[in-house]
Amino acid sequence: MAYHHLSVMVHRQAEKYGDKVALKYRDYEKAQWIAVSWNQFSQTVRQVSNALLALGVEVQENIGVFSQNKPECLYVDFGAYADRAVTIPLYATSSPAQAQYIINDAGIRYLFVGEQFQYDAAIRVFGMCPSLKQVIIFDRKVQKDARDQSMSIYFDEFLALGKGLPHEAEVEKRTAEVADSDIANILYTSGTTGEPKGVMLMHYNYMEAFRTHEIRIPSLTDQDVSMNFLPLTHVFERGWTYVCLQRGAQVCINLHPQDIQMTIKEIRPTVMCSVPRFWEKVYQGVQERINQETGLKRAMILDAIKVGRAHNLDYLRQGKTPPLMLHLKYKFYEKTVYAILKKTIGIENGTFFPTAGAAVSNEVCEFVHSVGINMVVGYGLTESTATVSCFPPVGFELGSVGEVMPDLEVKIGENNEILLRGKTITPGYYRKPVSTAAAFDKDGWFHTGDAGRLEGRMLYLTDRIKDLFKTSNGKYICPQALETRFIIDRYIDQVAIIADERKFVSALIVPVYGLVEAYAKEKGIAYNSMEELLQHPKIQALFRARIDTLQQQFAHYEQVKRFTLLPKPFSMERGELTNTLKLKRPIVAQNYKEIIDHMYEE
Repeated sequence: MAYHHLSVMVHRQAEKYGDKVALKYRDYEKAQWIAVSWNQFSQTVRQVSNALLALGVEVQENIGVFSQNKPECLYVDFGAYADRAVTIPLYATSSPAQAQYIINDAGIRYLFVGEQFQYDAAIRVFGMCPSLKQVIIFDRKVQKDARDQSMSIYFDEFLALGKGLPHEAEVEKRTAEVADSDIANILYTSGTTGEPKGVMLMHYNYMEAFRTHEIRIPSLTDQDVSMNFLPLTHVFERGWTYVCLQRGAQVCINLHPQDIQMTIKEIRPTVMCSVPRFWEKVYQGVQERINQETGLKRAMILDAIKVGRAHNLDYLRQGKTPPLMLHLKYKFYEKTVYAILKKTIGIENGTFFPTAGAAVSNEVCEFVHSVGINMVVGYGLTESTATVSCFPPVGFELGSVGEVMPDLEVKIGENNEILLRGKTITPGYYRKPVSTAAAFDKDGWFHTGDAGRLEGRMLYLTDRIKDLFKTSNGKYICPQALETRFIIDRYIDQVAIIADERKFVSALIVPVYGLVEAYAKEKGIAYNSMEELLQHPKIQALFRARIDTLQQQFAHYEQVKRFTLLPKPFSMERGELTNTLKLKRPIVAQNYKEIIDHMYEE
């Protein structure tokens, strides 16, 4: 198969597919999905390329895209690639401080923003970003700030600069000079100190990813319909969407993540990449249903799961033919129990569902495969252009993160650290030679910071070396950044942030007991013990207000949603602190497991 360079991919696909639908997006006012053909996609991308040149965008200049998922994000991406420019996506939920850091670090002159939230954040930091020249707004409904006289224009005004393709000759010249060694994207990820690092992904990284995914996942075709659900800022969704477009699959863009339960039923996709949390909710929903049912219905659901496990995991997974009676029972449940479940979710047309970004529990993985949902579990990093490994169609192992991708070198180093080398690996971090040198050894192996083991080409994750938390939604959390921020509050003595493989961030907080008691006396709060006092609504409200104030600078997904006030401090005696009073996180997690689990109860 020909792997078109990102600079020409949309145009080559338009030549092949013409008026076939390439993209869809939801018009919320009309409550309907709007189709964009490959020809329309190509024409808009050409206008973007011309408009960028009208603004004076240079070769390998960095362009920022601060937006939730919208078709415009893809128009800007591919329009920029044709000009040999670099796109830098920012998470739609990024705080003004985070946006400011990235704009300044990358020297961004032109920043595209999605809706009101991103526009407001951009205007707020405009004066603190010396390089920033103009903000370009995707959504016409955005209300401009009174101070905004010339700082921004709307996307339709930007597109008008490329009407009639006035700079097409220069666009074609640049496209002809495109090199695989050009930077395509810089994706910023949080470091252990909380300072983001820009991962450079080159065009050759994407080209290699196209090639190896064709080998591993040949079943993806131009007949597939993919729901674009995770943020395009994340390498997983970005890489997956590009692979879909490369194969000619239709991409349906979900604007608001919280709408997925509605939009997935409207689109009923054949494929969709997601994080484990999506499937955890499916699993929890079925478990609740089982607990509510009695008699024959309950027995039928349990038997369907048992039959599916035997059929799909004991036989098909191993490449074996299931016994006839088992197969017949499975086909019966496929038309009844499994069909109802899939239709309820909106995935009755589904063929396979790549899942990564955090660990998938064996219970969830086993259940999903038992009911006939082909969840392709994988592991990857921004630095590896997403996929390092994923489940093969046959022979995958529960508990693993799949088989290493073709032609990617993996070895286990000191402390069981997973090391990588190959054409999908980043050459380094943007303008950070020290960080780059620390991540690569003299033989060119990239150190992932994750611990694991290899059994043949099957990879297993065993621990996380780097002190970064990853929520079950695939978001990276730097606990020290939050803890350092919280500890400055006079009411807080100690704090332990909880987030790793959890659905949101929580905290265990040791208050300054004397101040809490003084507050209680001032407010006339009666209590018999410290435990009772810390549970009092007024004390809880005090800490909630202080926490919300302290974490304003953090992105929404980084903020503490729930907390528990502890009546006793962390101690060296219980093994919770080192001799230098640093938290021993595994011991804290173990000692307070019951309290932590309670914070995550639905």
